[in-house]
Amino acid sequence: MDDLEIIKKQATQQIQSAKDLEALDKLQTQYLGRKGLVNQYLSSLPKEALKSQGRLINQTKQYIDQLIAKRQKSLQQVQQEIDVTIPGILPPIGHLHLITQTIKEIEDIFTKLGFVRRRYPEVETDWYYAEGLNIPKDHPARDDQETFYINPEVVLTAHTSNGQLREMELLKKPPIKMINISKTYRRQASNTHSPMFHQFEGLVVDKDINITHLIGVSNFFVQSYFGSDRQVRLRPHHFQFTEPSFEVDINCHLCKGRGELNGKSCPVCKAGWLELGGAGMVHPQVLKNGGINPDRFTGFAFGWGIERLIMMKHNVTNNLRDLYTSDLRFLNQS
Repeated sequence: MDDLEIIKKQATQQIQSAKDLEALDKLQTQYLGRKGLVNQYLSSLPKEALKSQGRLINQTKQYIDQLIAKRQKSLQQVQQEIDVTIPGILPPIGHLHLITQTIKEIEDIFTKLGFVRRRYPEVETDWYYAEGLNIPKDHPARDDQETFYINPEVVLTAHTSNGQLREMELLKKPPIKMINISKTYRRQASNTHSPMFHQFEGLVVDKDINITHLIGVSNFFVQSYFGSDRQVRLRPHHFQFTEPSFEVDINCHLCKGRGELNGKSCPVCKAGWLELGGAGMVHPQVLKNGGINPDRFTGFAFGWGIERLIMMKHNVTNNLRDLYTSDLRFLNQS
């Protein structure tokens, strides 16, 4: 009877593994057909054994038959559950991160003005990061409390202005009109500062470039990005690599520069204006360091933070660092 047990065990395994009704029909023929394995076993028995083993053979046939019927019912249910006429379910579709969206938007706006997108190193030498930009060694911006130093001559650049000298060296001769968008690094961490953030640097150098060109480009960008009702103003400031230097402000979207709303101080700006970033006319020494004759050419430059733009335009967070999380509840707002 060992052979009968082997047939029963093998049939159980194959029937339970059958993937469709066609495979099941073949197994039924293989085991219970007229020339099937059970009948072959029956035929192999001597006549004197038929009476004693006939009951076990019939039990085996019934067992296999019931097993096939059970598996057949299960496969038919699966077929009924799959309705090929039902429309498919679309997988979730992602979108670009808000920072990436903003970078593309900035690039598109400046491309309309003829600017060329550049990418310059985030790990930079002291010359391009500071010395060549007219920033002396004792300047606070070069303190290791402000800057990430790889070694005394190499830093993670704290601004995108390093692209100014590299662009002058690349083109050698004006006109120059580039926008450098990159990651920058500073040793700061708060709701409005992060050790890593994004900045874009604009540089224009040519004959007879003056402050009115800086104002015109700034207004074009601000009105393209924030809306046609926005204006810029320049506040005198000091940067080592520009002279004169300015902080660029834009009028508040809520109070439109008035500083008050319904007789009370504006809850967003308090004074009517919001700081956008630094700008100014390129310092003659910086032009010299880039190989450009400052007696023949002048230029302007500006460096503005991308995360700051996002916070000002979308008002999506009061904590800049939220932009770097993987929390989809936050990221899907954009």
